[in-house]
Amino acid sequence: MPHVLGQNQYGKAETRVVRIYKDTDRHEIKDLNVSVALSGDLSDVHLTGSNAHCLPTDTTKNTCFAFAKQYGIESAEAYGIKLARHFVDDTEPIHRSRIRIEEYFWDRIKTPDSRARFIGSDEIGHSFVRRGGEVRTTEITYDGERVQVISGLKDLVVLNSTNSEFWGYIKDEYTTLKEDYDRILATQVTARWAFGFEGREDEREPDWNRSYAKVRKHLLEAFAETYSYSLQQTLFAMGNRVLDNRPEVDEVRLSLPNKHHFLVDFDGFAVEGLKNDREVYHAADRPYGLIEGTVLREGATAVIPVD
Repeated sequence: MPHVLGQNQYGKAETRVVRIYKDTDRHEIKDLNVSVALSGDLSDVHLTGSNAHCLPTDTTKNTCFAFAKQYGIESAEAYGIKLARHFVDDTEPIHRSRIRIEEYFWDRIKTPDSRARFIGSDEIGHSFVRRGGEVRTTEITYDGERVQVISGLKDLVVLNSTNSEFWGYIKDEYTTLKEDYDRILATQVTARWAFGFEGREDEREPDWNRSYAKVRKHLLEAFAETYSYSLQQTLFAMGNRVLDNRPEVDEVRLSLPNKHHFLVDFDGFAVEGLKNDREVYHAADRPYGLIEGTVLREGATAVIPVD
């Protein structure tokens, strides 16, 4: 019995695109990591070796650079949508494109040297420092008719030093964890959210940058304001807050590793009067509990894949 070629795709992964805007003395920077995946009428390139329907991955890389110049990068989403449409609409054998983008943030370097000041501020217009931690993400897919946008962030580390408990759980012969009525709750947030936007000709694109900023704000506020009895409860509160406040978002998927902090036991220390009044903790990086879940707007269909 002959074997059959299954799902397949190809493209150029992790093209680093840095776009500098020098229209004024106060420069702007967009720093992206772009991965392109294409699929369609590509059987021959696998089965016979014919490249007649194959757009070289080097071309997809060059297109990422060219579009950064031709159209600019107002937002990762808008830039990604242009790329996704181009590969399908302008390359006949390609029927579906997926663009994944990570965006890295840069802050301006400030200096007390008045000679380097930029019009009344202490920042230098052309000097930047890479911000650690948080990365903005987006994934755009296009099949010739419908655009699907899933935005997000990762590596956003947050911590509540109180207002968190964990007790009343199942206990069996292997349970050693003690109930805790005042614990540190910390996590490294990976969040993705899907939009109702479908890319129709008569449909206006959301303000992607404003939407990102507001979703991030609501995620952080829900984390901070929720008195937590479990990280699962906090996850739902975070997703729920976004859907309550951002009508353009239909679905929020969160992955929250529990960054465990354990009280250090000073009882064995040969130091008189040394007491740990919930002030000193051991931060354990692994193993860790991993809490994941999706919050959907009523009537919406889940589209964000589970990794």
